[in-house]
Parts: sequence; C-alpha cells; structure tokens
Amino acid sequence: MAKVSLVKTSDRTTGTRQAIELLGINPVKGKAVVVKPNFNTADPAPGSTHYDTLHALISKLKEMGAGKITLAERSGPGPSTHDNMEKKGIFRMAKELDFDILDLQTMPEDGWVLVKPKNSHWKDGFLFPKIYREAECIVTTPCLKTHQFGGHFTLSLKLSVGMVPPGLGPPGSGAYPYMNELHSSPHQREMIAEINTAYKPDLIVLDGVEAFTEGGPHIGKRANANVMLGGTDRVAIDAVSVAILRQLGTTPEVSKGKVFDQDQIKRAVELGLGVKTADEIEIVTGDKDSEDYAEIIRGILGKG
Repeated sequence: MAKVSLVKTSDRTTGTRQAIELLGINPVKGKAVVVKPNFNTADPAPGSTHYDTLHALISKLKEMGAGKITLAERSGPGPSTHDNMEKKGIFRMAKELDFDILDLQTMPEDGWVLVKPKNSHWKDGFLFPKIYREAECIVTTPCLKTHQFGGHFTLSLKLSVGMVPPGLGPPGSGAYPYMNELHSSPHQREMIAEINTAYKPDLIVLDGVEAFTEGGPHIGKRANANVMLGGTDRVAIDAVSVAILRQLGTTPEVSKGKVFDQDQIKRAVELGLGVKTADEIEIVTGDKDSEDYAEIIRGILGKG
C-alpha cells in the first residue's frame, strides 16, 4: 500500500505542513536533503512552484531535523534558471532559511552521470545530476497541471524532466539535445517515466491549490482545486492527481481510459516505480472536508 495524504485547503502554508504530518514519517532527520521544485519558468503557480509552498516545505524540513538543504534545479527553455529564481524571490528565501542553491543549467560536465535504463526508449540514455544520483535524501514539490506539448500532464513523474540537461552530452560527444529527443519522440510519455529510474524521492508534496486543467506547463486554463497532497510513491501521487484533474474537468487525453492506462503511469508501473493498481493507494485525511473530497477521488480512481 502507498499512503497519499490529502488536505482540502486554499492555504499553502498550512496545507504543506499538514500533508507531511498526515504521512506520519520523517525521512529527512539528520540527512543532507536535495529539494527539486518546479522552476521551468517563473510563471505564477501552478506555472511554477509557489513561494509560500517552498517556504513552508523547507521550514518544515528544518523542523524535522534535516541537515544541509540544497535546492537543485534548471529552467528552460526561455530565461535562465538564475533569472527565474531571482524573479521568484528564491535567493532571498535561501538567505532567510539558510539553504544552498545549485543551478543545474550552469553545472559543468563532471557534475553529470550518464544513465542508460534497460529497454529504454531513450536513444543512448540521458545525463543526470550527480547531486540527485548520490543524495542522502530527496524531496520534490510538483504542481497540478496538464501539459500541452505531448506529456498530457506534468505532476511528480514529469518533474524529473527538469533534472535532465537540455543540451549537454557524454564526454567527447559534444552537445546533445536531450529535450529535442524527448519532445520529438512518439514515446515521450514513456521516456518521462524512464527518467525516474535514476532516483527515488523520499518525500513528495504536490501543490494543487490551483491547477491547470488545460494547457500547461507555464500557462493554461485555471481551476481552484484547493488541495495539497503528500506521499513517497510517484505513481500513487500521479494517479490521485489525474483523478483530481478529471474531477475538475480536463483534456480528452487526461480524461480517457483508466487512470492506470495513462502512458506515464503505465510505463512507471512496468518499471516498478510504484503501486500497480488504485487498490494499493490509501488516501489519508485529517478533517471532514478533506475526507469528503477524498471519497470523490477514491470513486474516480476506482473506475480505473
């Protein structure tokens, strides 16, 4: 069974803390933690991680006894990672909360390792940051949204795309356009899942206070889902999130078929990255409003 906490709230600070507390775990105590947000752009949430969500998350990690905390991320295409973080106020937050920032966009070649998953749809594997590959503890914080460029949705599994460089390559090979390979492939959604074989998160907090039900990842049709999710299983988090998008009313691609037949989720299950069926997901709540909404989501999951 995989536990997914669900908090019905419009308050990101309270919701982040409750989503973690409902899980009843502490995977960060005494460990160096690497945090993966969603700063592909600096667009307002859910186009990127909300300031309040990240602030509450890192504050909570510190209360839980985390050691050194490093935020590692890259943006693109578009403005640089540095510019996006500057616009979002992340450097100011880092000084206030005392955490480090690693800009993957400027990391030298020796900061990457080549990963070649078995039976992958990637032509020759992909480069992956050593900081995530070797991390003691990884915490990710995705948003709730659809993806108009072939991913269909961008949740906890697709957050991993921001860990792959857009145009570096193995030593001696010159620059290689990894993002071009990904986005031009008919197997894009399977390739997204395959990136996730390179690491395993210890904690996931998904901000679904606002969602994109169409469009995405940077701009789209907005809906107030008013929900925060927590968990450790990427498949379970994404399955619950797809059910929420369906409840809100979303694209034909995200709405069709069974939840576990969605390409990203189906491939992730094949790779052993999480639960195999909806029956293996336990949604936990802490109040009546959250439980009432969770029951609706369980019903959608139960249909597929």
